[in-house]
Formats: sequence, structure tokens, C-alpha cells
Amino acid sequence: MTGFEQLFPGRLPKLVMFDLDGTLVDSVPDLAAAVDSMLLTLGRPPVGIEAVRIWIGNGARVLVRRALANDFEHAAVSEADTEEALAIFMEIYAGSHALTKVYPGVRETLKWMQKQGVQMALITNKPERFVAPLLDELKLGRFFRWIIGGDTMPQQKPDPAALFFVMKMAGIPASQSLFVGDSRNDVLAAKAAGVACVALSYGYNHGRPIEEESPALVIDDLRKLLPGCLDPAAELTLVDLNCPPKRDSIVVVTRKLWMKVIKALARWRWRA
Repeated sequence: MTGFEQLFPGRLPKLVMFDLDGTLVDSVPDLAAAVDSMLLTLGRPPVGIEAVRIWIGNGARVLVRRALANDFEHAAVSEADTEEALAIFMEIYAGSHALTKVYPGVRETLKWMQKQGVQMALITNKPERFVAPLLDELKLGRFFRWIIGGDTMPQQKPDPAALFFVMKMAGIPASQSLFVGDSRNDVLAAKAAGVACVALSYGYNHGRPIEEESPALVIDDLRKLLPGCLDPAAELTLVDLNCPPKRDSIVVVTRKLWMKVIKALARWRWRA
């Protein structure tokens, strides 16, 4: 029995929403290179790839603050230092994504889902300006009808606003939707939206096992969602699902579009 079959007996989900970093692509090498280059520009010592692997997941601003603090906790970092460092980081990171790689099984899974008519969206905390170019560079952009970056909306995951927004745009309820991610933020956002969440064990999650967050299913390869690929020993914990509610063509959601729908989205705001 496949992952889809266990979570959606007798059918496929109509909408699957994906995280990006740590789920579809391993972006740590490029992010770490940009962080270290930023720190060197500021006259600070580099921190290295393993530290960055633990720090990512909450967007570029928080990553920069953690790098400046050289620690996961970053409350002592000033806004002035943050703004200076963030501008440097954004400029450096925009320069190259040559070290970012697509995880095994991702392309095969997305192609299979596309052929089955499953609608797909990307919801990431990565800044909007980097997302579509990176997807196109990696030849993944064509799979996603909706793309939402970390600064597209006022809220980021673990707030579920982006999930509610995509479901409303697609006209598909939570009971027929799935979120696939690798971190605590992804699981919390999915649960708050009433959406089942599949988590990848190979992701980042600040260095903690993703099983601790109790997603609906944990797998180590995206292909295990597909027919004939699920390990029978995979552990499954189903969650209670609720409901919210069409649109064609690829939509890279921008701030202007967000402002047009903010009133409609408000009724679906996080009540937790």
C-alpha cells in the first residue's frame, strides 16, 4: 500500500503543497557559502555548513541573525546589524545556486503526479525573489501552479495562511489536500490548516528528528508516496482533518495579488 493509498484511501489528493529547501532540494551548500561570504565581508569568522544546516528554515532574515549571533538564539542581534548583513547576504546569494541539488526521486514523483492531474503548489520561507528563478534553473518550475515565497505574505510558516490561500485559490478543501515538508514549521502549518502532512526524514528541521513533530507519515524518499514504492514497515499516524474550499496557469503569488485576496483569506486565518 502506498503513502497516497494510506492517507487517501481509494483516491489521490487533489492538491499537494510542497516545501522547498530540505524537501525538494538540498540548498545548504549555497546558503552556507553565502552566509560565510557575508560574514567575511563584515570582518567576522565563517561558521561553516553544519551550523547553517541547523539554522535554516525560518527565512533569510532569521538565518542572517543566527549567523551574526553564531547561535540558534538571536535576540541580542540589533536591527541595524541585521539590515546591513541581510542586504549583503541577499546580493551574494542571488549570484549563484550552482551547489543546490534536487533530491533523488523528486522529479519522478512530480512528473507522476502531474500526469495524474494532481494540482501542485510550492510554499517556502525562502525570499520570493529567489524562488521562481531557482525552480526554473533546476527545471522544476513547470510543475507548480502556485508559488509562494517567505515574504510574499505577511505571515510565514508555521502560520498556515499560505496553505489556506492556496486551497482557496484551487477551490480544494483541506480533506483533499496534502502538505509535504521536512521541518517543524511545515508540520505545524499543516496541522493548523487541517491538512495531512508527509515529512521527509532527510531534511533539516534544525537538526532534530522530524518524527518528534508527529506528521501523518514520515518517508525517506518522495517516491514512496507512489504506487508500489511504500515500505510496509513505515509508521503511520493519521490526524483529524477539517475543510475550507479554480484557477489555471502558473501563478507566482506576489504582494499585489496577496493584497487583493487578503480580505477573502482573513476568514481562514489561524484560529489556534
